[in-house]
Amino acid sequence: MPLAPYPPDALAPGVLTAADIPANLTWLRTVDGGPAWLASLPSLAALCAERWDLRLGLPFPASFVSLAVPADGPDGPVVLKIQFPERESAREADALRAWNGDGAIRLLDHDPVRHALLLERRRPGAPLATAPERALDVLIGLLPRLWVPAGPPFQSLAAEAAHWAAGLDTAWVRAGRPFERRLVDAALAALRDLPSSQGVQVVLHQDLHGDNVLAAEREPWLVIDPKPLAGEREFAVAPIVRSNELGHGRREVLHRLDRLTAELGLDRERARLWTVAQTIAWCFDSSVPVPHIETVRWLLEGT
Repeated sequence: MPLAPYPPDALAPGVLTAADIPANLTWLRTVDGGPAWLASLPSLAALCAERWDLRLGLPFPASFVSLAVPADGPDGPVVLKIQFPERESAREADALRAWNGDGAIRLLDHDPVRHALLLERRRPGAPLATAPERALDVLIGLLPRLWVPAGPPFQSLAAEAAHWAAGLDTAWVRAGRPFERRLVDAALAALRDLPSSQGVQVVLHQDLHGDNVLAAEREPWLVIDPKPLAGEREFAVAPIVRSNELGHGRREVLHRLDRLTAELGLDRERARLWTVAQTIAWCFDSSVPVPHIETVRWLLEGT
């Protein structure tokens, strides 16, 4: 979610209209509870602006599952984030608290009733995806800082793996069997074999890619938008290995896997299999499923 500067005259005391809702959120009209949530956003934003004494800007256009609005508060620039209530992001505030600004954006306050987060504002806010030649260096430096000990209230990686496994066959058939069955079977085997033999449980950012790390002033780069889990470190490389914005090809995918696991001291085989499993599980909801499927094929060949 790149955070571009906004003009001062766009600020208003808590005013947001239905016309201001970004087009990227309109897909939620097809989701249970989505239409009601979209209709409630202007009033939710007004209530949050009143609670935190904010002057709101125009929403950032690039978010897909939350409304993110630049704002001025009593202590300076902030971001108001109102989340669509959904399972994967339910513990975002807990992850940000656990990281406490160490390599990640700071949580300033949280309204759990309205699913609203008050966040520090990143400037200049350019995403790491705009600097792909530096991305692996940056991510290798950030990941160990995010691996703080984890348990409840975070969803466990084992429970999430069971959730993925339960729905894979149905999702593949419903999608029209868009790729060969062996990819589903490989994912199911990994989801069956890996969870019970995990290592130390840490906080995982299961959507850590080039657009979820932003340039900042407090540190050169800060992580945003966790969809946190508690699980072993090897899982953490999955979203980076499949990040096609960092280069998409068999050599690039295997290079990311090899470098991440070697430099971070991870078990390459477990990391490879977790990447296969999550990538297949997530590909059915992806707007660009073909690169994900190609990535899995390369990983299955690159043992």
